[in-house]
This record gives sequence, structure tokens and C-alpha cells, in this order.
Amino acid sequence: MIPESLVKTWIVEDHDTFRRSLQRLCTPERGLAAAPAFANAETMLAALKIAPENQRPDVLLLDVGLPGRSGLEIISDLHQLAPDCRVVILTVFEDEEKISRAISAGASGYLLKTSRAETVVEAILEASQGGSPMSPKVAASVVRMLAKLTQPAAHPVSLSPREHDLLKLLVEGLTAKEIADRMQVSIHTTSTHTRNLFTKLGVHSRAAAVARALKDRLV
Repeated sequence: MIPESLVKTWIVEDHDTFRRSLQRLCTPERGLAAAPAFANAETMLAALKIAPENQRPDVLLLDVGLPGRSGLEIISDLHQLAPDCRVVILTVFEDEEKISRAISAGASGYLLKTSRAETVVEAILEASQGGSPMSPKVAASVVRMLAKLTQPAAHPVSLSPREHDLLKLLVEGLTAKEIADRMQVSIHTTSTHTRNLFTKLGVHSRAAAVARALKDRLV
């Protein structure tokens, strides 16, 4: 039985050595449960289908360039099987097209494989709390993409005052803990409100929510 306090992480990475190095990062001392790891997306999805609900991942570290189906192709399948799982892309690619596709598909974070080990651990923990960890170069690309989104939608979504406040805090870049403190609620409650907001906005990640907010001038 995995303690509830530990973040359950699964890994999909086809490079054997790198996959094992990621597994070694996942220790209880870091707040992470031992991580199952897979060399391709199909094997991971098959395991996910039969996994008990309490053993499904909180966070999935997902490579893009996989044999068979790519990481970007299986994010929607993953969310059907594990709707609350947060996806952190871990890849060598940093071009804007792949970043845009990953965010649109529902990735919560995007790190380069050159990231330090502790940066990866911090990203897993941040993603598990509702955050959207990104490498600095990736974040810069996201800012450039957001700058291009200037036309408001014909039918903007209607938000409650609390949802509007939450979206403003997301746009400001506050972490899940900072948002919880600002709104005077628990992190768990913040995560619930964030998921509900994502549903209303029709997005799967913080970055996509911010993009929608700026594009449709919701804040």
C-alpha cells in the first residue's frame, strides 16, 4: 500500500539508462513513491487500464519521441483512464510547435531532459499540487505564443466571482500553495476549484487556462 502522502509517479521513457535514472529520483525521502517505468506508451496504457484506482499515477513523466505512438498522441487516452493525472513532458525538443501541441493536448508541464535532477523532482511535486512546471526556455516560448493570442472569442465563458479570482491568480503565476493561502483554503480545495475551472474553460492545464484567459480577455 502506497502512503497517501507520497506522490505516485509513472514514467514513460524509451532510453533505458535515462529511464532508470528517473526511477532513482522517486524516493519516499523526496516525497515520491517508487515509480513504475515503461519503455513505450502502449505498455503504460495497458498497465493503467488494469491498475486499481488507488495505484494510478498522480503525475506522469512522459517522453515525446517514443517508439510506436508518441507521447503527444496518448495524452487524451491517458486522461480518459486517469482524469486527475498531471502530465509533465520531459524531452529534448524545445520548439514552439511541440510545446503548443503538448499544452493543447493537456500537458501540465514541459521540461527539457537537460534539467537538473532536483528540478525534475520539484516539477513532479509542483505538478501534483496543480502547478505547471516549465523550463525557462519553454516558459519564454509560451510567453511568445500567448502574445500572439489577441482575438477574443465570440462567446466568452461565464465565470463566478471565485472562479474569476482563481483565474487571475493563475495568470499572475502564483503556485498552488500561494493560491491556497491567498484564497484562504486548503491546497486540496484549490486543486478541486482549479479542476472545475479547467472544465469550464475546456482546458487541461494551467498554461492553457492562462492562454484562454488572455485570449478571451477573461481577466
